[in-house]
Amino acid sequence: MEMGILEFRKEYRWLSNFWPCSVTYDGITFNSSEAAYQASKTESYELRKEFEHLSAKEAKLKGQALTAIRSDWDEIKPTVMYEVCKSKFDQNPELKEKLIETGEVKLVEGNDWGDTYWGVCNGKGINMLGKVLMRLRSEYQATKNM
Repeated sequence: MEMGILEFRKEYRWLSNFWPCSVTYDGITFNSSEAAYQASKTESYELRKEFEHLSAKEAKLKGQALTAIRSDWDEIKPTVMYEVCKSKFDQNPELKEKLIETGEVKLVEGNDWGDTYWGVCNGKGINMLGKVLMRLRSEYQATKNM
């Protein structure tokens, strides 16, 4: 196994949820998978619609400020991230192909902003986003080889 992709920046920025691309999730089309994910923190359709035209950065800030967060969010957020990322790659075939082409390398959301849940910061973290992307890649590779 190669060293891996250790951060979703520069030539690997497209792996990031901040990558600008159209993502339709739960009946709303967003400008990034980050916006779709952040909007999913609330059960209110009206509130989710407010994320529709936001940039990834704007969506993250709005998501962090949300007070009407669904009560089951901590339990469902890994599933939501999987579904949002699957939507991103299913709906953007060129990104799906690039994901498949990463082969077997480890995908790590290396960051310097302290996210040790979705990524790894200063060598610490559980890298849930990387794990979601590697799971999707395996699924895509399996169906491609059928």
